Amino acid sequence: MPGFDLSRRLAAEALGTALLVATVVGSGIMAESLTKDVALALLGNTIATGAMLVVLITTLGPISGAHFNPAVTLIFALKRDLTLHEASSYFAVQIIGGIAGTMVAHAMFALPLLDPSMKIRTGGAQWFAEGVAAFGLVAIILAGIRFERASVPWLVGLYITAAYWFTASTSFANPAVAIARSLTNTFSGIRPVDLPGFIAAELCGAVAGLMLMSWLLRASGDGPSINREAQL
Repeated sequence: MPGFDLSRRLAAEALGTALLVATVVGSGIMAESLTKDVALALLGNTIATGAMLVVLITTLGPISGAHFNPAVTLIFALKRDLTLHEASSYFAVQIIGGIAGTMVAHAMFALPLLDPSMKIRTGGAQWFAEGVAAFGLVAIILAGIRFERASVPWLVGLYITAAYWFTASTSFANPAVAIARSLTNTFSGIRPVDLPGFIAAELCGAVAGLMLMSWLLRASGDGPSINREAQL
């Protein structure tokens, strides 16, 4: 991102991912402590996560692009908006930040800082749901940047809020978040052994989203697009 050196961009990515995961995990713990109704607990988890995404993307987006997600970073790397070094650095701090977010959430609720999950999330339907979730997320981001850049924080927050409910997996759509959630044996957890299927599905869905939107958003004709400056 112009105007910010790599070290500050990485700090923004680490901070944003940590706060996102702290919200996902912490709101799940809070919801589960307040009600035994799983649907109501999920609703509380959903609202907190969607709201935090709007806040984080609005405030940190101008610094780092507000990826907070290796799948999103992969898309921008494939588009050559990031170098290999930049992308790999983003991946590292997103994962580290996510794990830190789990630890922060656990510390706030007096739980062991790291506690591997025993919650089963596996199977073809779950993997397909994660692919759909990541596909939709990438499509929304790319189209939003092209047509309504200022609305991207709301578009992403609202999409994830909806995807919590229309996907069988409750829409992780983020490898860094999935890894962090494998270290919490609470409402939002996922068994570490289930991670490979989720991560593979998320990355495949993200790439599929890029492929479709690259075609869909490309201007017709041989001449330069009148919206060239608005494209990624």
